[in-house]
Formats: sequence, structure tokens, C-alpha cells
Amino acid sequence: MIIHSQRYPQRVRNELRFRELTVLRVERAGSGFQRIVLGGEQLEGFTSRGFDDHTKVFFPQPGSHFVPPTVTDEGIVWGDGPRPASRDYTPIYDASRHELVVDFYIHDGGVASHWAVNAQVGDTLTIGGPRGSLVVPEDYAWQLYVCDESGMPALRRRLEALSLFAVRPKVTAVVMVADAAYEDYLAHLSGFDIQWVIGHNPQALHDKLALLTVADEDYFIWLTGEGEVVKSLMERYATGNIDQQRVRAQAYWHKK
Repeated sequence: MIIHSQRYPQRVRNELRFRELTVLRVERAGSGFQRIVLGGEQLEGFTSRGFDDHTKVFFPQPGSHFVPPTVTDEGIVWGDGPRPASRDYTPIYDASRHELVVDFYIHDGGVASHWAVNAQVGDTLTIGGPRGSLVVPEDYAWQLYVCDESGMPALRRRLEALSLFAVRPKVTAVVMVADAAYEDYLAHLSGFDIQWVIGHNPQALHDKLALLTVADEDYFIWLTGEGEVVKSLMERYATGNIDQQRVRAQAYWHKK
């Protein structure tokens, strides 16, 4: 494995497109996740180069049909009528099968969760983007990933890619979940140091992270989850000699 210690993640832009896709399969991806496999002609040209890319998913009211907006030189043109609720999700694209997978974390009160649980083959779903990607080199020698359930699909996508390396980098993932049963979502991934914090306890998360020492060079740190938790994680890794260009921090949701 060749290491280039000064490489940084790079942002790339994608052509913004809205696509109306069809549900091909509905599967259970572990105790806490519902997997929706999407396809269709409009998936042609789809690209997602960043493991934690965001695709906007639209959820119209039952019985209504959402007409996707069009993209012009002047911007996005929305059709008549109210816009449906939308949420951002990690796209997992399988180019060989020409299928797009979206894994939904199942929880009470969620618009997306409710749709995913009730989805059936043949249903349609509109997505937009990803508008851009942060392409993070895969071969940093030392890598740390911190997330809760909301970031687990992106973490899974990343670890599945890293598992293909003949010589893997040193990877530690610290995952905070409400229920230990959710660990099965990553159970197929061996050879990585995956540490679990059971219960949404930010202090327990910080206590576990305090036991880890960031490498002196050639490292990458990924921090996601609830907004206030991510803020506290950013403060933890904003000190010392940590290069902020190798820290990716993003809130995936906010407490109401």
C-alpha cells in the first residue's frame, strides 16, 4: 500500500438531476434497517464518488403523485402543488447491477421510516443528487469513524470498500446505538476494530474516544450524528496538531 501523507479529501461537483425510480426489492438489512433497492431507466448516469454522499429523497403524501422538478440554467423549477417532505440519505450504488440501495433506519415517528416499512415492489420514489461528493482517499494509514444509527449506512459503504484492500489500513469505528441488536448491520465486516456504545450517551462516547490516540501523520477522522454531539466531537479533535483538512464533521440530524 502506497501512502501519500499530504493528500487531502477533494470535493467534486456532479450534474444535479432528479430521478423517479422504481422499487425493485424490499429487504431487511439487519434489526434496525429496511433496505430499499431502486432501479429504472432514469438511474442512467448516476454517480456517487463519496462514501458519505447525500441523496435527497422525497416522500409524497399517500395517494398523491410527485412530479420531479426540472433543472435549467436558471436553477431548479418546481411544479405546481406543495413539495413533499424530503430527507437526506446515503446512496449505495451498484454499477454492475444498475441498482441503487438506500438503507433506512427504522424508528418511531419518522416520515422516511414510515415510508420504508410500507414500501412495496413497484412503488416509485424520487431522488435528487448527490449534488457533489467529497472524495476521501481510502489508504490513509490510520482512520477513525464515529457515528450513530444515522451514519451507519455511510460507514458500511466505506468499510465494504476498505475490505477489498489486500493490506488494510488501521481502522477504528466507534458507533453509538440505542440497541445492541443493531450491531448486526455491520456483522459481515471483519478485520476492523468496531467499538460499540450502547445507549445514546455522549459522555460514554467521549470516554471511549479518550482511550484512542490519533496517529501523528497520515490519518483521517470522520464525525457524524446528532448536531450537538457532532459539535462536541469537533471540539475534541480541534486541538493539538490535528490537521483540520483531514477531519470530516457533519451533523446528520438535530434534536427537536
